[in-house]
Amino acid sequence: MGVLDRVRRGLAALVGPERRADGGRDEDHVVTEKVQADRDGEFVVFQIGMRINRFWKVHRWLPVALAAPRMVRELQSDPDSGLLGSRTVVGPGLRNIGFVQYWDSFEDLREYAHDAERRHRPAWVDYYQDGTADDSAVGIWHETYVVGEDDHESVYNNVPPHGLGAAEGTDLVPATGDRETATDRLGRHEPRDAGGD
Repeated sequence: MGVLDRVRRGLAALVGPERRADGGRDEDHVVTEKVQADRDGEFVVFQIGMRINRFWKVHRWLPVALAAPRMVRELQSDPDSGLLGSRTVVGPGLRNIGFVQYWDSFEDLREYAHDAERRHRPAWVDYYQDGTADDSAVGIWHETYVVGEDDHESVYNNVPPHGLGAAEGTDLVPATGDRETATDRLGRHEPRDAGGD
């Protein structure tokens, strides 16, 4: 087994098994045509992660590293959670681990974050009460983007369903014709000179 295979297995053990977040598509099936994600309505892109600043302080960063995938599994097991898809990301380097998530609404995301009966709220409280937040051994961050129906574009070619294209409730449609370029997909055409081509 090569070094890369060992790293992949180690990361898989840390974050747990990937759940298909695409409504049933085969993640290993490469879509060989140029397609885009087509989705009705507003949605949320939520990025969250941690950075290990001091590897030797395992007691600070390991609980954070283990809590996050458990939260993802909790959300994925609840079809009414509002989570449409989640993807684990590592890097740059091995210090940074995070998730890119797609949510049905900001309200669903906020509801989960504040629910004392779910995993996030108690973990957040522990982070602040046990001194981890005051110790710079591990940092956490997140970014939330509320995306309007016509305010996104995507393209996928020769890859399995990925990102928004793999999120529940998203269709993959050909990125051709009036969807050929990013400008086309965003509907931001430059006015053409009346005498031009």
